[in-house]
Amino acid sequence: MLPTRTEAETLLKEAEKCNPGPWGNHSRITAHCAERIAQACGLDAEKAYILGLLHDIGRKFGIKHLGHVYDGWQYMRRMGYDEAARICLTHSFCEGTLDCYIGNFDITESETEELKTALSETAFDDYDKLIQLCDSLAGAESVLDIEERMNDVKKRYGSYPQTKWDTNIMLKEYFEKKSGENIYRLVRP
Repeated sequence: MLPTRTEAETLLKEAEKCNPGPWGNHSRITAHCAERIAQACGLDAEKAYILGLLHDIGRKFGIKHLGHVYDGWQYMRRMGYDEAARICLTHSFCEGTLDCYIGNFDITESETEELKTALSETAFDDYDKLIQLCDSLAGAESVLDIEERMNDVKKRYGSYPQTKWDTNIMLKEYFEKKSGENIYRLVRP
């Protein structure tokens, strides 16, 4: 189940009041990219927009690294929005495991185990892959070249695993092939 577009926009606005920052605009840009790419690929563009908008909703609960994944996943589950919860869970793990997570493990050991188990039980679909791609295209002010965005993350966190880099490039190629379009032409205003 998903909230409506209007409900998702309200959830994001309320979340930004709890923890202001550039993550809100990043989420809106992710949503824009997801909607445009989904439309070109024959996916549900409205669903893609909502998922993109809510992928980082766990940031509502403060400045966290892995904690934002866990918090968003739990928050959306409690609200009954299982599809959004799934995206909160999967958006940071294009390889399907916590092994290449960039950032601090700022959750408990039992919460980490919950995430590992949930990820191991999840077969990624095109919406998971789409939000992972769009998360890698969306800056806080505009759509970025995927390599520029990954270099920004590398600069902020000190590293970026090559396997994660390669997987993001493969996601871009996957959606370009699926849409028959250059991703940047699809998502630029």
